[in-house]
Amino acid sequence: MIRLYLIGISILLIAIIANLLIGKLGLNTWYDFGPEFFKRGLPVMKEAGFLNCLWLFILYPLVLSLGYVIGNKIYSLF
Repeated sequence: MIRLYLIGISILLIAIIANLLIGKLGLNTWYDFGPEFFKRGLPVMKEAGFLNCLWLFILYPLVLSLGYVIGNKIYSLF
């Protein structure tokens, strides 16, 4: 149970940092993209552009997986 908690905290911290950095770079975060996507559907993806979609659907999940790896490493230290 502690392992899952540490992994969850790590993913959360990585997500917060990633959202702050990406917001500063001018790319969309899920807080920007999500509500519009659920209101209007797939046309929003075209409006968002390639770079935003690349970030949201490919790079962001990879960054979050780094949070898993870090949390798992922290747990293995104990």
